[in-house]
Amino acid sequence: MLPSWIVLDPLLKSWLLEDIGRGDRTTQGIFPQPVEQGKAQWITKETGVIAGLPIAARVFQLLDNEVNFIPTVTEGEKCQPKTIIAEIEGSMNALLTGERVALNMAMRLSGIATATRQYIEIIADLPTQLVDTRKTTPGLRLLEKYATQIGGAVNHRMGLDDAVMIKDNHIQAAGGIGEAITRIRKTIPYPLTIEVETTCLKEIQEALKWNADIIMLDNMPIEEMKIAVQFIRKQNSKVKIEASGNITLNTIKTVGQTGVDYISSSAPITRSTWLDLSMRMI
Repeated sequence: MLPSWIVLDPLLKSWLLEDIGRGDRTTQGIFPQPVEQGKAQWITKETGVIAGLPIAARVFQLLDNEVNFIPTVTEGEKCQPKTIIAEIEGSMNALLTGERVALNMAMRLSGIATATRQYIEIIADLPTQLVDTRKTTPGLRLLEKYATQIGGAVNHRMGLDDAVMIKDNHIQAAGGIGEAITRIRKTIPYPLTIEVETTCLKEIQEALKWNADIIMLDNMPIEEMKIAVQFIRKQNSKVKIEASGNITLNTIKTVGQTGVDYISSSAPITRSTWLDLSMRMI
């Protein structure tokens, strides 16, 4: 789901302020009067999944609300090289001044969507869902997680206030899983869920004993993960199971075949590369 403009506009404006500074000296030098109109096309230079076109349109419209940005493909569509993905009409000042900010954003998000889609296609025949993580670029979390959705993944918690995730350092600091869950249950509002990160069967047993809603199997060998999944299902079929750690294109299928509900990975964001797009004036 695309975040609302009341949330995104301050972010987009900050990018424009960073790039424009005291003014676009090149564009304003050529077009000192902001009345000349122009047309442009956005074109793919490589194969990939397109994400961010509505946001790109907003970037141009913040410079001139009469700019007409017309996507010619849909969000999430996989395009081949030399595909025209958008046509733009408006003042030359807005088109040329907003070009780099809009393209940078779309190339970044399209790269994430493209990488995400690669993982999704591998587990498409399994009931397992791919989820993202909080390993995002500071300031870009909303948009990077939007891009993983476009690629076909499901968002994990957006921030620390979305859900409870008790990780290894929390367990160590609290003195155990049971103590951590007991303290947390006294403070969290309904209906927040509690997820516990586990690395062995003993920790899984403790998480089940204290009624964790979700159990994460962190960096478990495949054979051990299979045993863990079967054990959890037998003990409490309502508990959701997440696998995490060292998820790659080569391993995600095998992990999904263990029967986990979710596979979380930062790779679609942290290991993705920008999708090469360009703007051509007509």
